[in-house]
Amino acid sequence: MSINLVVFASGNGSTLQAIIDAINMNKLDAKIELVVSNNKNAYAIERAKKFGICTYIISSKKIDEIDDEMFEVLKKYNIDLIVLAGYLKMIGPKLLKKYRIINTHPSLLPKYGGKGMHGVNVHKAVIDAKEKISGVTLHFVNSEYDKGEIIRQTTVEVLKEDNAESLSAKVQIAEKKQLIEVLQEFSKNRI
Repeated sequence: MSINLVVFASGNGSTLQAIIDAINMNKLDAKIELVVSNNKNAYAIERAKKFGICTYIISSKKIDEIDDEMFEVLKKYNIDLIVLAGYLKMIGPKLLKKYRIINTHPSLLPKYGGKGMHGVNVHKAVIDAKEKISGVTLHFVNSEYDKGEIIRQTTVEVLKEDNAESLSAKVQIAEKKQLIEVLQEFSKNRI
C-alpha cells in the first residue's frame, strides 16, 4: 500500500534524496506530497524541485505560529506520515495531535539527544566521551526533543581513528538505510 509522505528538512536534504531515490527505484511504495523547510536556502528545496515535488517555506518563527501555519497548510494534503529529515525546529501540539511524525536522530537515544544535539555536535560529543558504539535512532516525535517512542536503532562502531566527520559519514549511511527499511514497513502496515 502506497503511503503519502511530507518531509520536513532544514538543510542539505541528503535524507530526503535517499527517500526520493528509494521511491524512484521502486524500493519504497510511497509518494512525497510536500517538502517543507524553515530555511529558504535549504538545498533540500532544490532537490525536491528537481523531482517535481511541491515545496513550502515556513514564514513564521515562533513554535506556536509555525504550528498554526503548518496545520493550515497540511490540511490540503492527504498525509499518512510526516518524516523529519534534518529538521531542527520543535513540532507544535496541533501537528503532534493530528499526524504520525517520525524523526531520525544521529545517536543511540537517549544518549546525545535534546536541544542543540544535532549534526556534528552529536558526533563531537560521542568522540569526546570516548564511546565505542554510536548509531542512529528512528523515533516517533512528541513534545520533547528526541524523547518519543523509539521505533528502531542501528549501531555503528566508533573506531579509535574516528573523528566527528568520519563518524558522521558512517552514521549517515546507517541512518538512510534504516529509514528506508522502516518506511517500507510503514507502507506494508507493519508499524
